[in-house]
Parts: sequence; C-alpha cells; structure tokens
Amino acid sequence: MPAAWSSSALRGDADARINRTSQCYPPGVIPVQQVIPGALEAVLRRIPLTRDKVAFAWRVAVGPAVDRATTIDLRDNVLYVSAKDPAWHKEIERSMVLILKRLKALLGDDAVRKIHLLE
Repeated sequence: MPAAWSSSALRGDADARINRTSQCYPPGVIPVQQVIPGALEAVLRRIPLTRDKVAFAWRVAVGPAVDRATTIDLRDNVLYVSAKDPAWHKEIERSMVLILKRLKALLGDDAVRKIHLLE
C-alpha cells in the first residue's frame, strides 16, 4: 500500500494539531517549563532591588547574546541600555516593548517604568 494511502498519512493534519507535550505527563502533572517562569517571578519580586537583581532580570529577559552585547544602568526606575554596536541597537529598539513587559513581570510593575536606549 502506498504511503499516501496509509492511515497515518491520512491523519497527517489532525496529528499536526495535537499537543504532544500534554500526552507525555500523567493527569495533574505540570511540565517544569510551565512552572519555572512563575516561580522565578515570585522569588525575584521578594528580593530587594539591587544592581545584581536588575542585571539577572535583564539576562533572563533578553537572553545571553543580547546581555553580552549591552550594558545597563537603572536610575529612577528608568533602565538605560547601551548597545555595543548598531546592529544590537536596532535589535533592542525593535524588541523594547517585549523586553519591558518581561522585566515588569520579573521585577514588578514599578521597578522599571521605561527603557531608554542610549545612542
């Protein structure tokens, strides 16, 4: 029987829509990748706001590549970001809304009011 006629080939579309992750765990078990972000947010919000805490939240929010390509300084609830070259500057500028949303989730709504990208 040709592959196109097999039952698995005929089910192709339906199989593509199934969330296989939920099938891997017994009922009531939550995958760790769904728990860690919330736990991290809860822990970080309890710690006093320090330079190291902001640096850690920045690394989590932007990832290691952007972290290495930038320097940051939090003053008066404004995060000043300097990129090491124009390509990173453009990438950060394009992603600022998402980055701010992530930082607010990690640090609390009042810790960082806005991001100012330095030239």
